[in-house]
Amino acid sequence: MFIETEVTPNPDTLKFLPGQSLLESGTANFTDPDSADGSPLATAMFAIPGVTGVFIGHDFVTISKSTEDDWDGLKPNVLAGLMQFFASGAPVLNFKDETGSLAVDEDEADADIIEQIKTLLDEKVRPAVAGDGGDIIYHGFKEGVVYLQMQGACAGCPSSTITLKHGIENLLKYYVPEVVDVRSVE
Repeated sequence: MFIETEVTPNPDTLKFLPGQSLLESGTANFTDPDSADGSPLATAMFAIPGVTGVFIGHDFVTISKSTEDDWDGLKPNVLAGLMQFFASGAPVLNFKDETGSLAVDEDEADADIIEQIKTLLDEKVRPAVAGDGGDIIYHGFKEGVVYLQMQGACAGCPSSTITLKHGIENLLKYYVPEVVDVRSVE
């Protein structure tokens, strides 16, 4: 098995591409070892000293490290851990990830606007964000404000605020005039 790696805009994350499908749909985000109980893959990665986050996409794994560690020392350990995990045949997840819970109470009168927003996010934003090793999760729309959460390489990335405010916000405002602001949800 050959696992490719790609840099991401976030210097504390690397994207690992094992050349196989990991999830049929959705994504899974693990920000600490306690949250990884349902994922043998995430549990294996958190066993590596210096790993602080594991994000699993359709065909990639994004690993976050502590700022004190460097990739020169950590990358070989992550690659070895991934190879060992895939050789074991263990499942990536022991559950179906349920991302996208709402952070705000939405107005039913906004259903058409919400559908437009979700379609734009799925068709135009998510593929670009996935290319950088992350995902964006919709959390709601209320009074002209769209609430989104950046995950994977995008969470904590120095350019995530620029991406959110200038890229995504401008796109949504252009196609959906009812959008007046985009805010990050942690």
